[in-house]
Amino acid sequence: MKRHTLILLCSLFNFALQLNPKDRCVCQLTNKEKTFPHETLNSVNNDATKCSHTVTAQKALELESLLLGLKLRLPQLLKDLSTLEKEDDGELYGAVSLQVIENELIEIRNMLDRLNATTQEYEQLTTDSGKQLMHLRMQLRELEKYDTLQVEKKRKDNQRLKRALDECKNENEHGQGPPHQPDTQPSDICPQGKFVNITGPRYYSKGETTINHKYGGWGRDPKPEKGKNNWYWRVILNVNNIYANYITLYSSLSSLTVGMKTPDNFIIHPANPTTNTVQGPNVVLYGDALYYNCYNSDRLCRFNLASKTISTLQLPKGTRFNSKGNFCQINECYPYTDMDLATDESGVWLIYCMEQHFGNLMLSKVEEGDTPTINQTWHTSVYKQAVTNTFMACGTLYATRYVNKDREEIFYSFDTATGVEKFNLGIFINKMCPSIYFLNYSPVDRMLHVYCDAYMVSYQLLFE
Repeated sequence: MKRHTLILLCSLFNFALQLNPKDRCVCQLTNKEKTFPHETLNSVNNDATKCSHTVTAQKALELESLLLGLKLRLPQLLKDLSTLEKEDDGELYGAVSLQVIENELIEIRNMLDRLNATTQEYEQLTTDSGKQLMHLRMQLRELEKYDTLQVEKKRKDNQRLKRALDECKNENEHGQGPPHQPDTQPSDICPQGKFVNITGPRYYSKGETTINHKYGGWGRDPKPEKGKNNWYWRVILNVNNIYANYITLYSSLSSLTVGMKTPDNFIIHPANPTTNTVQGPNVVLYGDALYYNCYNSDRLCRFNLASKTISTLQLPKGTRFNSKGNFCQINECYPYTDMDLATDESGVWLIYCMEQHFGNLMLSKVEEGDTPTINQTWHTSVYKQAVTNTFMACGTLYATRYVNKDREEIFYSFDTATGVEKFNLGIFINKMCPSIYFLNYSPVDRMLHVYCDAYMVSYQLLFE
């Protein structure tokens, strides 16, 4: 039977080959849909990329910095003129004072010229960007016509639905419905998704400090007081790059850049160092309170900025301190980095190590309150002195290691929700300094703040 079937198929094949081309059946497929304009889509992508590179936060910061610089210079000029009027002796003192004032006027004139040029440039940039955005919007609307399956329409409907659900949640939270019970699972505290990469640097400045304070920390409060949403803080280790007793606050990033402090700056204690002042660079501000390693002890300190009071938490026996459990790289260890404080969407975290756990990284969740407490602790299998720094994001611990003077690698993660460790993340940081002494994530703007060799640097974290 199989043999007869095979012979029949061969005969049909030979017959088909012998057919005249005009006797063969040919099917034509006609696509009634319009051909998708891939070239237009590529053009839109390219234009959007150019626009994002042209319009940056750094440009706005430049203009604001110039305005703040003038705001600081003009009162000083008036003060110098007033002094000259009162103390002019008509001789050498008057001549020197006039020369100083003349130099100040030249600098102010230069700043005004730069401000005028920058303003004109921004006006042109605003006009060009507005036209470009309008053109992009028109092109996108045309491209939406090819979305026959209405994927984009459904996406927008889902966004509207999500906004409505958020509004409903907010009403419940304000007492207009059943009480909302917060869930601190990473999937809920991180709606932006999973951390996948880093870009930048986005910001790089030494601020107003001229002395080379290598160690320190800076950033934003993830849970700010009312009216302080845009504020920044900075702590500089000013005695042998080990101790500090002062926190400085700034009302904006540009104020930080030019050194325009707010009146609300706090001295933790007049003496430095002394009991309960800052030891080491790893400090964070959360909920209007500064968390740090207490001087010369294995305790965690919390300085309340409002009441100017200090409360402490005694850590378990065997916790390494006083530069016995530092972060390290190939050639050196970073002194007094035994304890690292970190913030993320859920609050404050403490990273440290203990003798009885072989110096491996340990992670504890610090609970808020007038006196800090530890709620839960996790143990990891990564050796602390094989790590250069750590930070938290979305309930996950990330650790870095030194690659070379230009690159640092985020190589390790520990998920507190699942306990899963990963050792091969391969996310690289392009460094502005050979060594990073401070690293902390800000959930406010999803920036990673870095302090290195007296410079403040920030990077943008990318999630998906």
